[in-house]
Amino acid sequence: MKPAVFRFLLLLLGGCGLSSHAFAAESVAIEAPGPLGPLAGTFVNAGTGTPVVLMIPGSGPTDRDGNSALGPKPATLRQIADGLASHGISSVRIDKRGMFGSRKAVADGNHVTIADYAADVRNWIAVIRARTSARCVWLAGHSEGGLVALASAQGQAGICGLILLSTAGRPLVEVLRGQLHALPSAQTVLPQIDGAIDALEAGHHVDVQTLHPGLRQLFHPAVQDYMIDLFHHDPVALLKAYHGPVLIVQGAADRQVSATEDLPLLKAADPKAQVVLMPNAAHPLADLDAVPATDGSLPLDGAVVSDIAEFVLKH
Repeated sequence: MKPAVFRFLLLLLGGCGLSSHAFAAESVAIEAPGPLGPLAGTFVNAGTGTPVVLMIPGSGPTDRDGNSALGPKPATLRQIADGLASHGISSVRIDKRGMFGSRKAVADGNHVTIADYAADVRNWIAVIRARTSARCVWLAGHSEGGLVALASAQGQAGICGLILLSTAGRPLVEVLRGQLHALPSAQTVLPQIDGAIDALEAGHHVDVQTLHPGLRQLFHPAVQDYMIDLFHHDPVALLKAYHGPVLIVQGAADRQVSATEDLPLLKAADPKAQVVLMPNAAHPLADLDAVPATDGSLPLDGAVVSDIAEFVLKH
């Protein structure tokens, strides 16, 4: 698998009256059809007839648990899945095409588009509904996974609603530009950064040999086609076009997706959406000062699971 440095950049930087299920939910492997081979996931079965949430991971080489192959391993999605099971909610969390358990689904995990990921989500929805007899499936996307969820929901039947976790309201070209402009180490090469981003946004490839050596991995040729496609998707337009229940979960201490710049755009796009703003939560939805466990996971903010569960169960 070739490096997907750009997509990794976006990652770097209890009691609510719900029923508690004492039994241990069954966790088993599950597959959906991919272009060249199977897509792989984990099905946490909380019982017959329970709601099902399909979890879409964020940018770069991020696995079904929400852990990056390049560093951070907060296990955000695995913890949410385990927590939802205790509230009687099943889940399927997935590896993206070309990565981890889904590596055989395509020849090159970087040769993808948002439309490709959305097609995979629709395949997952069909598999889940056939296996569980669920009328519909909830889509929960974290970070870039939120954009994929929005794209997947356009005109698609069988979706109960959307759960947008740490999801940008601005097009990701603007998010990337803002992240890079905020880096002290990038100030001397901002003209090169802006020139490269502008070229990709216009649909043109960039000769990385003309860039500062520190920028060549960021704009690696292997990911430029993906960046060109990614930059043309507007979360606000997609959310305005979706008509169904929406939950937006955002941390005020998130340094990748902004509670002051992104969240207001999403709220304006869907005034009926339910919003949960956690004052001290960072991008992985853990408290900013959370101490990692021995496996590197970060304990989730206490509101995350209960608020998602309450939202799902009331619709």
